Amino acid sequence: MNQTFAAVWAVEKTHRVTHAARVSKTALAAIAALIALFAPVAHAEKADQQKPLNIEADNMSYDDLNQKNIFTGHVVVTKGTIVIKADRVEVTQDPQGYQYATGTSTGNNLSYFRQKRDGVNEYIDGNSVRIDYDGKNDFTKLTTRAVVRRLQGLTTVQDEVHGSVITYDGQKDFYTANAGKDQAAPGNPSGRVRAMLAPRSGGPAPLNGSSATLAPSNSIQGTQQQ
Repeated sequence: MNQTFAAVWAVEKTHRVTHAARVSKTALAAIAALIALFAPVAHAEKADQQKPLNIEADNMSYDDLNQKNIFTGHVVVTKGTIVIKADRVEVTQDPQGYQYATGTSTGNNLSYFRQKRDGVNEYIDGNSVRIDYDGKNDFTKLTTRAVVRRLQGLTTVQDEVHGSVITYDGQKDFYTANAGKDQAAPGNPSGRVRAMLAPRSGGPAPLNGSSATLAPSNSIQGTQQQ
């Protein structure tokens, strides 16, 4: 199975980590390093960068001073397989023609992001209060009450990560997640990162259950490249 979290599953099997784990920043950094070393390559959809940006909204205004288009009210942005939905979206374009979008939502609403992975029937999608998309670097940042999922098709959740700030590098297929007070809950008072990672041969599992005790390994050492 071609998927980003293959290395994570190897760690999970070795340490018998449960499906629902609250992951510390130190453990997440180790996991991210393993992903970069061992995960199969399946980047975000390569053609998206060359597709036009289409936007629907209730209202639009143009800020000439800052060269910015502002869309408000049930905004839907599409660019190839990329979809962004938010209460408000600001769009700018640099002199080279690369486009940048910032979506924000208020109240109980969360902004939404989705993008297909290249060459496989998988999608990355997520929600957060704010979503920043960098069209030049194919880089997405989800901020506040963030959750990112890897989907098989459009419906089956394979992996899910909760954090205060989650970034997704579509060119490298690389993730980071940070803890924050907006993730605090009765069972997670410090707002730590939480992840659900499906076993390689199994199906999705709900994000519940008691947390596992994770610690950085003293036996995994990198080698310096010449």
